[in-house]
Amino acid sequence: MEKKYRVKKKNEIDAIIREKKSKGNKFFVIYNKETNNKYPRFAISIGKKYGISVKRNKIKRQIRHALRQIECIRIKDYVIVVRPSAATLSYQEIEKNIKNLINKKETETEK
Repeated sequence: MEKKYRVKKKNEIDAIIREKKSKGNKFFVIYNKETNNKYPRFAISIGKKYGISVKRNKIKRQIRHALRQIECIRIKDYVIVVRPSAATLSYQEIEKNIKNLINKKETETEK
């Protein structure tokens, strides 16, 4: 994922979370906020309870790869919070959960 597709600034991440538009499951929570950008942007948040840095970086890479595979993502800013229970997931399960949450988020905003 190119750096232009990432939300990096703390105040931007806080603004997305303050919007309180979220969807989650046992493994992930996805917050979103409308934006004026020409492309969707993402931030991935993962706590130290998840595991050592190698594990945290691995799941971040897997999430970024799964996001590249999703074709119809609305142009918004997203924050993906990874819960410690996601440590047991395989890549296919991570991809499936992320896609389901993004699609749920998309269909709810259309209503």
